[in-house]
Amino acid sequence: MSDQLSSSSSGLSLCFYGAGAIAEAILRGLIESKLANPKQISVMNRQNADRLQELNRLYDIVPAATDMEKNIALGSSDVIILGMKPKDSADALKALQPLLRPEQLIISVIAGLSISTIHELLGRPQPVVRTMPNTSSTIGLGATGISFSESVSTKQRELAHAMFQAIGITAIVDEPLIEAVNGVSGTGPAYVYYLMEAMISAGIELGLTPEAAKELTVQTVRGAAEMVKATGESPSDLRRKVTSPNGTTQAALEVLEQFSFQQGMNKAIIRCAERAKEMGEAIRAEAVNS
Repeated sequence: MSDQLSSSSSGLSLCFYGAGAIAEAILRGLIESKLANPKQISVMNRQNADRLQELNRLYDIVPAATDMEKNIALGSSDVIILGMKPKDSADALKALQPLLRPEQLIISVIAGLSISTIHELLGRPQPVVRTMPNTSSTIGLGATGISFSESVSTKQRELAHAMFQAIGITAIVDEPLIEAVNGVSGTGPAYVYYLMEAMISAGIELGLTPEAAKELTVQTVRGAAEMVKATGESPSDLRRKVTSPNGTTQAALEVLEQFSFQQGMNKAIIRCAERAKEMGEAIRAEAVNS
């Protein structure tokens, strides 16, 4: 896949419109994998020039801080990655419209922002790839859902797919399922971090040092994930195998059941997907009413 990306992206220029954590995760993954030339990557944001200089120091990308630099970057890039905050996206897309060429590819990583809303704000059916990555892309272990507008060419599909494959795994889904991807994997690392916080806290309460509690927790989570991947077994089967009747694991799981652990997780994931839809509806409403 790296060869595919290298050949597909040779000579292409990219512009990141937004310089937050997800944008940095993507550009860092691409650059550290040597799958994109940092001198062909421009980064811009609303007004934080210090952030752009920081990214320039870290990754040697091209900062676009002035209005002229922004317009040049947006107008000349082959691929524009939308990574601004959802609340800023409607105004940003309207301002972007006169700068675009019909063949430019738009890749959105904005939660809730639908392809139809992007088209409405741009006033034309620009090629759009809607994605939902997560921050694990920074270390090449991301999980990204991808959907395409009808105007995306085969070459552009291959490029977008290869681009996100370079920083993890991808799942190509129908656009309505992007919200489900958001609930499961887009926000998923936060669920795991929250669980790890609880494990570390309990370990400390039981007398472990903070360092030991953290080290044991990190290795346990890492090992559990690798077991699922290496064995191909389902998490439920692996859980049953380590749960002896009347043993310590059963005692612990019974407490989690008392607190409706699985039900709580299910509701959290569904609520995340719902919230993404709400954010998208708010952006659409702003587009229609302004």
